[in-house]
Amino acid sequence: MQPLLVWPDPAPPDVARVLDLAGLPWRAVADEAAARDGVWSGAVVAADEDPERGFAMARTLRRGDLAVAPLLLVVRGTQLADLDGRHDTFDDFCLAPAHPTELEARVRHLLAAEPGLALEPDVVQYEALVLNLETYQAAIDGTPLDLTYMEYELLKFLASNPGRVFTREILLSRVWGYEYYGGARTVDVHIRRLRAKLGEEHAGLIQTVRSVGYKFGESRWGS
Repeated sequence: MQPLLVWPDPAPPDVARVLDLAGLPWRAVADEAAARDGVWSGAVVAADEDPERGFAMARTLRRGDLAVAPLLLVVRGTQLADLDGRHDTFDDFCLAPAHPTELEARVRHLLAAEPGLALEPDVVQYEALVLNLETYQAAIDGTPLDLTYMEYELLKFLASNPGRVFTREILLSRVWGYEYYGGARTVDVHIRRLRAKLGEEHAGLIQTVRSVGYKFGESRWGS
């Protein structure tokens, strides 16, 4: 797929982090001239810090020969009233600060609904485990797993980074959100539940790294 256009440049760190972790190609642009120097699968316009310029950029992207779609607008709750009369300039919006899983889900939903766009990767697979990123379904050995939303997100994150060791603090930040203040026990409880649902044969996919944290499987690139 073609890259997503992200405004402004440099891209907001939370937006860049979510798109990188989701494996979605993107490029930040500063103005209309930069936007014309590319072919885009869609756009994310973060208008939360500079709403006047953000709304203007969204309007620019939707007009004339640019006509970038779909377009996700990131705004603050205090800016909701400003969306009135601007609905032709965006396809969906997300409130800032956005939970990373919500932001990713909204971007994926918009792209999936756009005719002719093929999202990659739409599946995470490791040995017998398969996770469908669009339908939020998971299965192992062809048997569906009954996972809660956060169990799915944790398993998706770990399985997307095989062989990498993550501390509990990093998992809390990446999976539960950058503003989440829960303790490390939250991670331990979810890991224990995931292992139980994976079953005795596959529970070892999630390994405890003593005094550090957890890792999933082995790196595909070897040691």
